[in-house]
Amino acid sequence: MSRKTVTIAAIAGLAFATTMFPSGRNAAALAQAAQEQLSAPAMVDAPELVPQSIEYVAQEVVQPVPAAPADDEPATLTEAGSLGELVAMVDTDAPLSAEMRCLAGAVYFEARGEPLAGQLAVAQVIVNRSEDGRFPRSYCGVVAQPGQFSFMRGSQMPPVREGTAAWDRAVAVAQIADKGLWESEAEGAVFFHARYVKPGWSRTKTRLAQIDTHIFYR
Repeated sequence: MSRKTVTIAAIAGLAFATTMFPSGRNAAALAQAAQEQLSAPAMVDAPELVPQSIEYVAQEVVQPVPAAPADDEPATLTEAGSLGELVAMVDTDAPLSAEMRCLAGAVYFEARGEPLAGQLAVAQVIVNRSEDGRFPRSYCGVVAQPGQFSFMRGSQMPPVREGTAAWDRAVAVAQIADKGLWESEAEGAVFFHARYVKPGWSRTKTRLAQIDTHIFYR
């Protein structure tokens, strides 16, 4: 109850006492009680909690947008639009391991006159053979396997004319096949031969594709 309410009640009580009991001890007692109520400290209600005013900021909330790549930022290998673009993007100046040299050499000697799709298919056959239990487990082992590649001289590969465009393409194609950066038209092939010959084993294999002068099988 507020102090204002207490005061009003006390005044009302005093008026009632003096009206109903104008004389006597009862009237005096009531008047005294009313006077004490007036002089007594009033009960104070619990303070009312008034929230502070809320301020609203008229400002847009915008998620940060990643910065667009600069025009001169080089594209990644996965952004190539064609096999030719991908070949041009591969770094062919980095040193080659013995395994990669065997793979690139097979592409160079077996298919350097072929379109890029044909070169990639030849490289893919060597990669697939190295993952197939019927063949050696390395690129060099696959290439050096007797009777498989006519350009081999026993277990030796002929010298390569490095620094030529044909060698650079072969190196790029070998790296693409090794890393699986481009799907070959003869995906899954483990055998191939030139189209001007017809070996007996070809009748027992599943033909997958013919790319220029080579036919590929699974």
